[in-house]
Amino acid sequence: MEVCYQLPVLPLDRPVPKHVLSRRGAISFSSSSSLFGAPDPRQLSQRRGAISYDSSDQTALYIRMLGDVRVRSQVGFEPERRSSHPYLCIDFRTLHSDYDPERRVHRLLSFQRYLHSSRLLRGVPQQIPLHILDEDYTGQARCMLEKVGNWNFDIFLFDRLTNGNSLITLTFHLLNQYGLVELFQLDMVKLWRFLVMVQEDYHSDNPYHNAVHAADVTQAMYCYLREPMLAKSLTSKDILLGLLAAATHDLDHPGVNQPFLIKTDHYLATLYRNTSVLENHHWKSAVGLLRETGLFSHLPAEDRLNMERDLGSLILATDISRQNDYLSRFRLHLDQENLCMSTASHRHFVLQMALKCADICNPCRPWELSKQWSEKVTEEFFQQGDIEKKHKLEVSPLCDREMNTVGNIQIGFMTYVAEPLFAEWARFCDTRLSQTMLGHMGLNKASWGGLQQEPAPVSEEAEPSTACADTGDAATAPSDGSTATTAGGTSSKEIPQGSRES
Repeated sequence: MEVCYQLPVLPLDRPVPKHVLSRRGAISFSSSSSLFGAPDPRQLSQRRGAISYDSSDQTALYIRMLGDVRVRSQVGFEPERRSSHPYLCIDFRTLHSDYDPERRVHRLLSFQRYLHSSRLLRGVPQQIPLHILDEDYTGQARCMLEKVGNWNFDIFLFDRLTNGNSLITLTFHLLNQYGLVELFQLDMVKLWRFLVMVQEDYHSDNPYHNAVHAADVTQAMYCYLREPMLAKSLTSKDILLGLLAAATHDLDHPGVNQPFLIKTDHYLATLYRNTSVLENHHWKSAVGLLRETGLFSHLPAEDRLNMERDLGSLILATDISRQNDYLSRFRLHLDQENLCMSTASHRHFVLQMALKCADICNPCRPWELSKQWSEKVTEEFFQQGDIEKKHKLEVSPLCDREMNTVGNIQIGFMTYVAEPLFAEWARFCDTRLSQTMLGHMGLNKASWGGLQQEPAPVSEEAEPSTACADTGDAATAPSDGSTATTAGGTSSKEIPQGSRES
């Protein structure tokens, strides 16, 4: 028997009790409430600062990076590596000068609106459209959602129209549009709370790796899911995983890259043994939110674990240091024409490639959008370089604002990373969208070349290096020294050697 709990309706002139609002502004119930009876201490989720784990599974540890949190637990993990390096005392939230500890995170809905929409969403008849936007922004934002499959979709405008909640609104809309909420019997309140927590776990003070980037990648992923080769073959589970992976692929990104974490002896580098450090953290953070909200708690345990594992496989594919591994495998499949979309493993591999494309699709957007993204990612590089200078560390390649420009970084990224990947994707999906993306990238590359005040140097500053790679968005090149084919497929360039972090 399904039991629904009605939330209390509070007068506007009375303060909201603390037990009603959770730490993130979503609705929760106090464990002492008589609705649930006495809690079972073995099943309670234990919280210790930024570390949460389920006491019924002593091997499950989900780390949420809120500042420079020390890994302390009793679950058998390796002890934290201590170091006297000054960076270990730096709070990630203070990396940017505009950080304000008193600034409140914007909420999608006021408390009264949340109560109202929650009651509606739990029992809304199917013929009534779901009201997923605040009333003040419904009109224009809804018009944009009608064209969410357009490659020219302006995510910056959409983020303004949704009051900074583009990731929540867009992901909720796409899940509902595909009928996944009903098909997988997802609880509306749990889903909404999960999306709110996902958006808030992105660092809004990161110039590039923030919730708007995640929303942009999710919209691009939706465009790829609609391509005929995928649309006619993917299952509902594939689509659900693809959208969730896109929304969470950079979750809790600190705004610095993996080599920076390694050379500052950060605890995450220790935890993941210097291998796909950020990608592993994004995945584990996403799994932590899934379990904390209980979004898939109604599914059989084996299905839940499979979903979490497949989600991780998709997110780990965005590691730029493994770019050539995936690209070579993709090229081999295309050469041998043996990709079988009726095979689950092949569909999953295509999803991995689609997410990789979505993650670095900024050069393929129209110039007005692409230029903004280029400036944002470069500014994030430069901010890392400023931190390295401040703490007398060696400045990472491409991260010195005095030695590099947006143009030469972007030209190198397009040449060595984006063009080879999207050329192969166009072989797989020879559609109007693929040709449009290649066309935009060619025009954008020419535009950056025209904006260069002086010829790009042939030194290592103009040639990307994985020393400044992060999760697939950095202007870097693969590090195994293989050749890359340009979008036109008429020439090849030797990719410069980079440093392996693993």
